[in-house]
Parts: sequence; C-alpha cells; structure tokens
Amino acid sequence: MNIYHHSIEINTVAGRHSYHDINNELKQVVQESNIQNGQLTVATTHTTCSLFFDECMHDTNYFGDEYLHVDINNVLEKIVPRMTSENQYHSPGPKHIEFGLGLSDPNYPAEKWVMLNTDAHIKSSLFGHFSVVLIIKDGELLLGELGRLYFVDWDALRERKRKVSFMVMGN
Repeated sequence: MNIYHHSIEINTVAGRHSYHDINNELKQVVQESNIQNGQLTVATTHTTCSLFFDECMHDTNYFGDEYLHVDINNVLEKIVPRMTSENQYHSPGPKHIEFGLGLSDPNYPAEKWVMLNTDAHIKSSLFGHFSVVLIIKDGELLLGELGRLYFVDWDALRERKRKVSFMVMGN
C-alpha cells in the first residue's frame, strides 16, 4: 500500500460565508499520487469550516456563490443567525475570551470582536467539518457527473488563509 500526502491553502473572504469548489485540487492530488485504486481522505482542522459533498448547480450570484449555497445560507440564517454582538449566544464566555486574547498570532489581531463567531461554530457542527473520504477506482475519483466537494468557511468576520489536507492511500 502506498500513501501520499498533500495540502493546499485557501484564501477566504470577509463579510459572507466563503465557499470553494476543490474538485480540481482533488483530481490533481489523485493524479500526482499515482494511486489507481484506494481512497482519498480530505480534512481540515479549522473548527469554523466544513467539507461537504453536493451537486454543482451551475448558476451563481454576483459574488460567484452557487445558488444552492445561497439557499443554504438563507436556511441557516433562520436556524443560526449571524452573531452580531456579545451575549447573543452563551459562548464565548469570559474564560474563552481571556484565552483568545492571550494568543499571539501575527496574522490575526487579539481583539474581543474576532471571537464573535459562535454562529460559525454551530454551522460547522451541523454540517460536519473534519473529513470526507472518497473512493478512487482505476485512477479516477468516484464523484458522479455533478458531484463536487466544497470547502466552506462559515466565519465571515475576516479574511483568512485556511488549510485543507489530503491523504491518498492505495495501490
């Protein structure tokens, strides 16, 4: 059995959920791995992000978001409204805010407002967020004609660089 690892960075946007079709990257990783039969595991460790498999809907809005993603956003907004002020949700509590303000990440400011993303944590919990496993047969991913794997960052507070990891196993 052979194992191949790869990762990519995705630049997300601020002000709205950031959806990314990563199918081209999936196909490239499978090709680079030279594995003909096995599986591709795709994972992200970001707690406000999700990976999900769905159908490509072709039509997009002015931001480039597929209509299905716009519909998902509209439904989720009814269930889990965007966090706009402290105490809207129980979290983050004072201990978590203290912890967050103690982090030293040069890419992100240590300010209380950046922790007002409880809605993003709930959305990623509803959609799932850690990993997806796809089958490789005869050097091709079994995705179907319209199947796409999407990465979404639910945290709309600011732009970020997010990491998605790939592991291909097989022969």
